[in-house]
Amino acid sequence: MVTAHGDDDPVTLPFFVYGTLRPGEHNHDLFLRGRTESEEPARLRDAVLYEGPGYPYAVEEPGAGPVCGELVTALPEAYGELLGALDRLEEYVPGDPGNLYERVALHVTRGDGAAVRAWVYVAAPAVAARLRARGTLIGGGDWHARR
Repeated sequence: MVTAHGDDDPVTLPFFVYGTLRPGEHNHDLFLRGRTESEEPARLRDAVLYEGPGYPYAVEEPGAGPVCGELVTALPEAYGELLGALDRLEEYVPGDPGNLYERVALHVTRGDGAAVRAWVYVAAPAVAARLRARGTLIGGGDWHARR
C-alpha cells in the first residue's frame, strides 16, 4: 500500500469514491462536476463500509467486500486542485494523528475486471478500531443501496 504521508508531489492516480462523492450524492456536483475525464463503476475488495454521521467510512478488512463505488479520473489540468479539495473535504492532513480518513493507494476493480490503483479515503486507524467495535455495518458495501 502506498500512502500519501510525506508526499509533496503525490502520485497521480484516479480516485475511488464510495459515498457522498458518487453520482447522485450531494458532494458529487460540488467537487467533481467539470473536473473529471471519466467516471465508471468499480469495486474495492478487502474492505467493508460503516455508517458515519451522514457519510460512510471504508474500513480495510482482508477477505471482505466488495465496496461499491466509482473510479474517477480527473482532468489532468484539474488534478492538483481536485486532490487538494478532496483532502480538505475528508479533513485529511498527511501525518496528522487526528485524521478521520487516510488517503491510501489501493487496487480497485473496474467493470471490465481490470485492477487499477486508485486513491481511496479509508477510515484512519483509530476510527476503524471504533467502527469495528461498535459501528453499524452497511450490508452489501453499497452506500446507494442502504436506503
